[in-house]
Amino acid sequence: MTPWAIELIGINKRFGEVHANKDIDLKVKRGTIHGIVGENGAGKSTLMSILYGFYTADSGQILVNGTPHAITDSRHALQLGIGMVHQHFTLVDNFSILENVVLGVEHSPLLAPTFAKARAELKRLASEYSLDVDPGAIVEDVSVGLQQRVEILKALYRGAEVLILDEPTGVLTPAEADHLFRVLRVLREQGKTIILITHKLREIMAITDSVSVMRQGEMVATLETAGTSPEELAELMVGRRVLLRVEKGPANPGKVLLEVVDLVVTDDLKVPRVKGINFKVRAGEIVGIAGVAGNGQSELLEAVSGIRDQKSGDVVLNGSKLSLEGDDGAARARLAGLAHVPEDRQRMGLVINFEEWENSILGYQDDPAYGKGVLLDIDAARRQAAERMEKFDIRPTNVRLKTANFSGGNQQKIVLAREMERDPLVLVVGQPTRGVDIGAVEFIHNQIIKMRDAGKAILLVSVELDEIRSLSDRILVMFDGKIVGEADPATATEGELGLMMAGIGTKEAAP
Repeated sequence: MTPWAIELIGINKRFGEVHANKDIDLKVKRGTIHGIVGENGAGKSTLMSILYGFYTADSGQILVNGTPHAITDSRHALQLGIGMVHQHFTLVDNFSILENVVLGVEHSPLLAPTFAKARAELKRLASEYSLDVDPGAIVEDVSVGLQQRVEILKALYRGAEVLILDEPTGVLTPAEADHLFRVLRVLREQGKTIILITHKLREIMAITDSVSVMRQGEMVATLETAGTSPEELAELMVGRRVLLRVEKGPANPGKVLLEVVDLVVTDDLKVPRVKGINFKVRAGEIVGIAGVAGNGQSELLEAVSGIRDQKSGDVVLNGSKLSLEGDDGAARARLAGLAHVPEDRQRMGLVINFEEWENSILGYQDDPAYGKGVLLDIDAARRQAAERMEKFDIRPTNVRLKTANFSGGNQQKIVLAREMERDPLVLVVGQPTRGVDIGAVEFIHNQIIKMRDAGKAILLVSVELDEIRSLSDRILVMFDGKIVGEADPATATEGELGLMMAGIGTKEAAP
């Protein structure tokens, strides 16, 4: 038998004028973890979507275990033993884990036999691959890490021998990512083949056996991971040398521009998620909030930016208390000089069916720059959008393109350009580089540093601990809805921060 689980030969795919895949050749050895890296828009996800049957290649050949196949759809791919876990999960939130696993592969009109078989198989898979789940748990009630396990179990339950994972750690905490890597190693040991699409070079170096690099739709290199370095991969991805660390001078904090006083925030079920916290952010500094996802950071950002009502407490901007209650709270915050980059760009930052220029002015459409009264100066809005696309390197440079057709990283830059270019006093930013490629990460970090150096106050929330440590001038740690400590990023160790994030060690925060 051929040593190659998957061979792609001369794959081409166009979407109109965009040549997404250009004569791609790729071989993936059976029983290995093979990484695919490249900037957003490089063609990685398109290539894997062709392998999984979502798209049909314009030309080229696919071989599975040495045999050519014309994969027509995802069901056909699964029949060939190819499964895929997408960046945005495809689970039914109000179904149980068991129901999600069997959905679409019921063996009988009577569900009882199907569920009995599935329970037994889930038990076996959980034991064999360290994928423990509660089959009766409702998906919307479990963590994101557990939801990802369910996606992997779905693929394994359907007989996948080749598992494609698209940006699998983009929504995971560090602990959940570590668990995922343990699972992937076990899968490899059991003979499964893993194809890992990621932009995180540290993960490539830690988990893969080999790595292929794509740039602008072409395959530019395939290397043994042990024989390369993050710096080499970054240069291959971007076509130039990339700085893998954040370069910034010392902060020069000035007056307090943002103050949070005794803030209490509840979730949609009226459960307290932010529990009486206090902190200040000064002009010319970046205050980072570290914490495991689900400890109140999201509710904090939503309350400070006016999206979610606070139960009690105050948000003070440049010495004046903000009135954020009601449906127009976010609009009043913007008028006062607070810009917000939300954690979830698709759910809260964009209307993805709008054209790029429409999202470029979203929330600011009443600005006199875009016309007066009910009349919108569309030409002015499009001109400004084009200027921002050039400045923020948003690709493709087409203001009339539907935002859904941009890659995740370029969608993120659309939001960042809209908020940063308003020249706010305070920038509240959540997960600034989630799902963003390495070239764009460097650019986004530099823009945040420029804003700090221009005297803006920046409140940063990220699940990427390296990002928090690199960008922040002060780090606040949240646990169970409270600020449990403050750390100096210059001296704090990952272990020290990890203990605080787990609610074990604490350090008193500065006033």
